[in-house]
Amino acid sequence: MFWSAAPAADATPTPTPSTPTPLKDAQESATNAAGWVQENWSTWLSIGLRIALILVIAFVLRTVVRRAITKLIERMNRTAQAVDGTALAGLLINAERRRQRSSAIGSVLRSVASFLIMGTAALMILSTLQINLAPLLASAGVAGVAIGFGARNLVTDFLSGVFMILEDQYGVGDSIDAGVASGEVIEVGLRVTKLRGDNGEIWYVRNGEVKRIGNLSQGWATAGVDVQIRADEDLEQVRALITQVGVDMAKEEPWNERLWEPIEVLGLDAVFLDSMVVKVTARTMPGKALGVERELRWRIKKALDEAGIRIVGRPLDPDLQPEDAANPATTTTVAAPSALSNPDSPQSLATTPIPPPATPPVQK
Repeated sequence: MFWSAAPAADATPTPTPSTPTPLKDAQESATNAAGWVQENWSTWLSIGLRIALILVIAFVLRTVVRRAITKLIERMNRTAQAVDGTALAGLLINAERRRQRSSAIGSVLRSVASFLIMGTAALMILSTLQINLAPLLASAGVAGVAIGFGARNLVTDFLSGVFMILEDQYGVGDSIDAGVASGEVIEVGLRVTKLRGDNGEIWYVRNGEVKRIGNLSQGWATAGVDVQIRADEDLEQVRALITQVGVDMAKEEPWNERLWEPIEVLGLDAVFLDSMVVKVTARTMPGKALGVERELRWRIKKALDEAGIRIVGRPLDPDLQPEDAANPATTTTVAAPSALSNPDSPQSLATTPIPPPATPPVQK
């Protein structure tokens, strides 16, 4: 009995371990992922909220700063427009110049504010994501140095333009001498200034190339006139006539606004043998000196003509020929005496042509 039962017991199959299936692997992966998400969702939510808060604050701050700058520029423009049309407008910067200057300053300030705010926000977001900023900052520093060496002229032009606008060295409508070119300013930029020359040409001057600037339109200008009269004229009478011309001119428009001080007779500027030069000056509005000089010459000439005082020209250049010499028709010349004018003189006889020898008669 016992021998026969043992083999029967041994014949029962032993259970084998079950083989894994793809469905079970997917279930396990999903369970692990769900567990990992459940463990880290709070961290992700915290990081997302920080990033969202940083972005919201950055955009709000950027919008507020840009609007504040825009309102400041608009207030400056309204102040300039309120002054225009009054007697004080001639003493201040014109509206176009102030508008362009304020627009350029506002553009620079808005760009700088946006760069600082958004750049700081980007660095804070990277720090929130636990990204090491040291290599990034080092690379940015190297790139900045490379760009600075490669584009140093552009950086120089930009910085020069910024300081030029902030310091109000010149503006639209000013007549300036920039060294490399001179003329009237028609446009002011952060990199290039446009000038219109005396002949109508337009000069594009880079701000970084300007080493000195002579502004002929700021403060006040001086109009100078030289009156050359004969040496035997009465100087006191000439002084009185010119002074009266200045008084009458200062009472008329638009010269009453362009003349800032009474016309002054400085005295004799030069004395020649047959003439003398009287110097006359006047302080005028910037940029109006040439017009005042032309009008002043016109009025002085009329006043002196009415008083019978002649205005003479400057001494002639000795290198120039007189008008009679330039016109042969009006020039009378006398020939120098010559011995050849007497036909009996030895010189005339010596120059008498020798008659040809007589030809012998032809024999037939």
